[in-house]
Amino acid sequence: MRGVCHRRSPLASGHLSASPPTTAPASEDPPKRSGVARNTVIFSVATGLSRIMGLVREVVASSYFGTSGAASAFTLAFQFPNLVRSLFADAAISAAFVPVFTELLEQKRPREAAQLASTLLFCIIAALGAITALFIVFAGTIMPIFLGPEFSGPLVDLTVGLSQVLFPIVLLLGVNGLVVGILNAYGHFAIPAIAPLVWNVVIIGCLVVLRPLFHGDDQLYAYAIGVLVGTLVQLLMALPMLGRLGFRFSRTVSLRDERIKRVFVLMLPITISLGVINFDLYINSSLGTLVSKEAPRAIDAAFRIYMLPQGMFSVALATVLFPTLSRFAARRDLDGLRATMSTGSRQIFLLLVPAAVFCAVLATPIVRLVYQRGEFGPGSTELVSTALFWFSFSLPFAGVNLLLTRTFFSLQRPWIPTALAAGNLLVNLVISLLLYKPFGIAGLVIGTAVASAGMTIAQAIYLRRLLKGSLEGAAMLHALLRIVNASGLLGAISYGTWWALDQLLGRSLPAQILSVGGAALTGFVAYAAAVLVMKVPEADQIRRFVTGRLHRSRA
Repeated sequence: MRGVCHRRSPLASGHLSASPPTTAPASEDPPKRSGVARNTVIFSVATGLSRIMGLVREVVASSYFGTSGAASAFTLAFQFPNLVRSLFADAAISAAFVPVFTELLEQKRPREAAQLASTLLFCIIAALGAITALFIVFAGTIMPIFLGPEFSGPLVDLTVGLSQVLFPIVLLLGVNGLVVGILNAYGHFAIPAIAPLVWNVVIIGCLVVLRPLFHGDDQLYAYAIGVLVGTLVQLLMALPMLGRLGFRFSRTVSLRDERIKRVFVLMLPITISLGVINFDLYINSSLGTLVSKEAPRAIDAAFRIYMLPQGMFSVALATVLFPTLSRFAARRDLDGLRATMSTGSRQIFLLLVPAAVFCAVLATPIVRLVYQRGEFGPGSTELVSTALFWFSFSLPFAGVNLLLTRTFFSLQRPWIPTALAAGNLLVNLVISLLLYKPFGIAGLVIGTAVASAGMTIAQAIYLRRLLKGSLEGAAMLHALLRIVNASGLLGAISYGTWWALDQLLGRSLPAQILSVGGAALTGFVAYAAAVLVMKVPEADQIRRFVTGRLHRSRA
């Protein structure tokens, strides 16, 4: 608890105030006074809408293709460039770049910051462009390596062809990762949060419009084209904001710049650390081809539901807090960094533990409501709901892992989470290989849940040593016990409400919306009341923030 009594984190005050301002000129410094809370709310709402639209995209695709072998071919074809993206592009670039870029802004050196960004842009285009070209040429050799015996003949050809269409997104997302990193360092989160919403809308439009132009399983090419076009649109949305914030890329590129080397040194371990969730998903999907042709698509469909609360809460909070953590680290303010990270972790548990319980107890009704129509039948619902049930156990741990990992990144000490991430992958792989035969899809996903929990515990232990002080463990334990008890109440009330409404209303689409929606409403109202009655501090912070906003809006 050292230092915490003297410094409150950006999330710790009643109104969730912004991080301390600096004295840099406004033109050179990010707009830090905008407030962590406001940015988190904006990012959470926008990300939540994009996740919902992502589910709409999945619903449309599932109604066309179900959990067929062809749908699994698209899943594997999409996940491979997505895995490469997590290693060499997008979030990996942003996470390695933001601490170094932010440090230059803190030191009032905007020209050098612009030169760093320009040099990195040149490197991204050269390196990822070459990787993209090589993959397109050799996809026929690379993709079959990851396909089990259930995949053969036309399914292999379809997987290869779709991956060739999709792989250019790696280059586009690499550039987008740099642009988003710059925007985040300047305190702008709105466009990066809204862009994925537009991405999903574009994909849905392309899928609906272009699908009739293809025949049979080749209709999935309409889906792949939509992903490619949507990714381009996402990048084009972010670029104009750079000029509005007063940032311009430099015409000078310096490959010998010591700072560009620091970015790449940081990026190597970051690619593994941030890529864990995609590694885990690809391991599950690839091993799924040993179970059945339907398994990869079923796991991916469950993962999309799982990522809805993940994106709304933990991804949003970790993204918004990352520049703040980087500024604390740049100032060597370990007390502020520790308090921010600890409070943020408790906020994530507050939001994701009940979400996990809700997804677990109502896995089948949720999957039935979201997906079951068209080519997606009861058999598909059973497969996907099994995966969702076991995914739910990893939800809170995966959420906190995002924040803890970014804390290491802000300290520019990424090798620790990298080593832990490697252990995470090994645990996941071993457990999945041991359990997939007796338990099928469930065995594959259990590996992810166990590895995610182990990663959280290990990261917390190493951070405590690195920060040389308590991570407010007693406060975390007290809050978590009350959160778990309140979540148990949520689970019981949610299931009871759903069962009663399901018996009363039947299972038409409107009836399912009412039964699942009613279960969510009653369960989360009971949960909110319980955590407030039990005086969970983080719940009271959110209550005061919301009521404060309402009072100001009425005024």
